[in-house]
Amino acid sequence: MSGNQKKLGARHKARKRAVDLLFEAEARDVHPVDLAADRVELAIDDDQVAPVPAYAQTIIRGVADNLDETDRVIADHLHEWTLDRLPAVDRAILRIAVWELFHATDVPPVVAVDEAVELAKQLSTDDSPAFVNGVLGQIVTVADQVRAAAAATLVRPAQESQDRDSDDS
Repeated sequence: MSGNQKKLGARHKARKRAVDLLFEAEARDVHPVDLAADRVELAIDDDQVAPVPAYAQTIIRGVADNLDETDRVIADHLHEWTLDRLPAVDRAILRIAVWELFHATDVPPVVAVDEAVELAKQLSTDDSPAFVNGVLGQIVTVADQVRAAAAATLVRPAQESQDRDSDDS
């Protein structure tokens, strides 16, 4: 097994753990970052509690920090559905995929979509993989624009700072 396959396996497990925690946080009406932190602590003391991989924590923090934007994007791409009507597990899977599409620059868009479809196959209804693929297939078309816009807003302040520094000399 090559290192790349192993890495994908570890990331897949992290995504699955993130789905589990996002699902549980929503069901219990608790903040997902707090729930993940509690589980990290519990896993240290109790080997019956599954550890929370670092990438799962990154996903959960990212989804929580960008929840309004993520939910708006998902809702805008649902046809004859509302976000609230989706199965909670599908909501969690879509939130993770959209966060990865827009913010995880080290995850190729095709991987984010494929992983979401795979998670839907493992965790949700028979109809969910095709549904998740269809929604993400539409969202992926705008992901490059969103990433480019985000990169431009990061570059712009740095460039303005450099311009000010050169003006001072």
